[in-house]
Amino acid sequence: MLTGWGALAGGVPPGHRLGPGFDLLLVAHVACVIVGLGAIAVSGVQAVRVRRVAHGTPVPPALLRYFGPGPNWVGRTLFGVPIFGFALLGASGGSFRLGDDWVVLGLVLWGVAALCAEGLLWPAERRVQRALAEPAGPAAPDWRRAAGRIGAVSGLLVAVLLTATVLMVAQP
Repeated sequence: MLTGWGALAGGVPPGHRLGPGFDLLLVAHVACVIVGLGAIAVSGVQAVRVRRVAHGTPVPPALLRYFGPGPNWVGRTLFGVPIFGFALLGASGGSFRLGDDWVVLGLVLWGVAALCAEGLLWPAERRVQRALAEPAGPAAPDWRRAAGRIGAVSGLLVAVLLTATVLMVAQP
């Protein structure tokens, strides 16, 4: 008999038990997807909001807090996705394999998302953070381009991660 989450996993032979350990790993895997995807989406929304602040107008305190100095740790929960994904493969008892097409494609999509986040999104966030931390307010025009990049890359990453999520659920 499959447990609740295990029953959702396609391709499991009848009578094969995935068990509560598999379910806990699946919850952690899905939580990393939701939190990481949410953080990336919120970054894009906040970047659009900060970009709309008129020249010479003070940046609202909520945006200053959001773009406060420091790494986007919440967004980096994205790195838990493959960790828990590999653990799920191991806990599946052979029901799922690294060679399954949907697993490979999911890893490729995750890799694209991780590279874009590390190479484009989070460096642009740091540029906006530095500009907004200036005592006299953001002076360099470069920060608006960085905010635009955050918005664009965030939209791309949301599309990539949603595609990967649909793929993981459908398991074609």
